[in-house]
Amino acid sequence: MDDVVEVDAPTEVVWSVLTEFDRYSDWNPFIGRCRAELTVGAPIDMRVQQLMPLPIPMREFIHTVTAGREFGYSMKPLPFGALRSNRTHTLTPLDGDRTRYESHFELAGRLAPLVGLLFGRGFRRGFPAMTTAVEREAERRHTT
Repeated sequence: MDDVVEVDAPTEVVWSVLTEFDRYSDWNPFIGRCRAELTVGAPIDMRVQQLMPLPIPMREFIHTVTAGREFGYSMKPLPFGALRSNRTHTLTPLDGDRTRYESHFELAGRLAPLVGLLFGRGFRRGFPAMTTAVEREAERRHTT
């Protein structure tokens, strides 16, 4: 799943929206709570909305960080390649204090189709909703 928006805010503002994890509950409709230290190998603990009637706690691990530009995280893979994930947030500066924000999520492995059946609807609503919310929050912060 990929979502891309052009945000009317500088890259530094968009980066702060994405990396101030303790403020996710203020603006994020998909991840209601998030705790993390932006360091490769560190856990990122989230409460994910929209997948079930109640939020689901998830723990993934940060695998890449380029300060001010991108970070990614993934679940601990299940044995024998049964299921693995990859989530990335990438920022590209544009002219005129604008930013391209790219959100990417993928599941792979033998269990990916089953997880897609169970949670796909929530993913299809949640990831685009978060992308739109990042755009709105960054633009709000930039104009405030």
